[in-house]
Amino acid sequence: MMAEEARLRAVVELARGMAAVHTPRETWSAAAEGARRALTGSFAALSVWERELGRLRVLVNTGERALGEEEFPEAEAYPVHQFPEIAELLHERWAGGGEPRAWVAVAQDAQRVAGAGGRAVPGPPGGSWGRAAALRRRGRGCCVVAPIVLHGRAWGELYVARPVGAPVFDRSDADFATVLASVVAAGLAQTERLEEARRLAFTDALTGLANRRAVDTRLDEAIESHRTDKAVVSLVVCDLNGLKRVNDTQGHAAGDRLLERFGSVLSLCGAMLPGALAARLGGDEFCLLAVGPSADDVVRVAGELCRRAARLRLGEGVACGVASTGDPIGPLRSSRRLFRLADAAQYRAKAARAQKPVVAGREGPDDPVVRLADAPAPPAGERRRIRGRRSPGGELP
Repeated sequence: MMAEEARLRAVVELARGMAAVHTPRETWSAAAEGARRALTGSFAALSVWERELGRLRVLVNTGERALGEEEFPEAEAYPVHQFPEIAELLHERWAGGGEPRAWVAVAQDAQRVAGAGGRAVPGPPGGSWGRAAALRRRGRGCCVVAPIVLHGRAWGELYVARPVGAPVFDRSDADFATVLASVVAAGLAQTERLEEARRLAFTDALTGLANRRAVDTRLDEAIESHRTDKAVVSLVVCDLNGLKRVNDTQGHAAGDRLLERFGSVLSLCGAMLPGALAARLGGDEFCLLAVGPSADDVVRVAGELCRRAARLRLGEGVACGVASTGDPIGPLRSSRRLFRLADAAQYRAKAARAQKPVVAGREGPDDPVVRLADAPAPPAGERRRIRGRRSPGGELP
């Protein structure tokens, strides 16, 4: 009875641990570590079965890791053909009412006939003992492997090991591991839902680019990096010309195609700046946010963006403004000032029908773009458009 109560507590702790985290890595760690403790193992791993690549890829290793094992390995993967039991389960589907059961492998084949207390140790489907060699290489005595089923399909596996000399996992351990794998699957499903909600919250539905919320979040982080590490932060703000004409003369479906095509051009150009974020701010307004590349590199890419946009069949080019901490734009009290500078540069490019980007801070001490961005908010009724996140009272910062 006490053992049952301890296992029930372990299940509850595993579920709570997975519910308390939010990122995929945190979820993987909580799953593996919770299972390791529940099964009194010395080591645990969580792996995913990648059907398209025919391999088992390790996501996380916890506990006493062997030489060469990393907590979050970048390239630890094993061909499925090395584990016939996986190949058998990979193509199976469970439509409710039962799951594949966990199995045990031990370092010495002779030990597999009996576990602690003389109870039979459940071996892997198909009778594969290929894991025994892997256990010996890493100095482990036995392991229990529980397939994880997600959305009715084999997703991966939970692996818990004990050292040489420790009690061998028995049938009750395998049954308990099957229960733990179900709890892990529920936690993984919850994380998937959170990640999808997060993705939708920060993604523009039409173009697949980041949205304004994502830019605001990343820009705040970038400005903090600039303050602490002097990282160069650059913002390219674009206004796609001709969208209204296309909508009025060819319909909104054609306008959407123009937005999608320009989004692809923006993404392509953003890839020229390592780590740049390409985003649609709304309507016909887009931006690139770059952290690290020099101001000159960003201006060069912005120029390429203008040239490619001019060749789009439906549109009329793009008005492009650039603001970078690598140029003499003065101190940044907040991320909003960089947005206002880039927007002011874009406004001037639009007014002048410029075929290349206008860059803030490059026209001397009395730069007109900087003056425009830093001018007081215009009186009501004036239509000058300088973007900025509004305060609760509606005033631009």
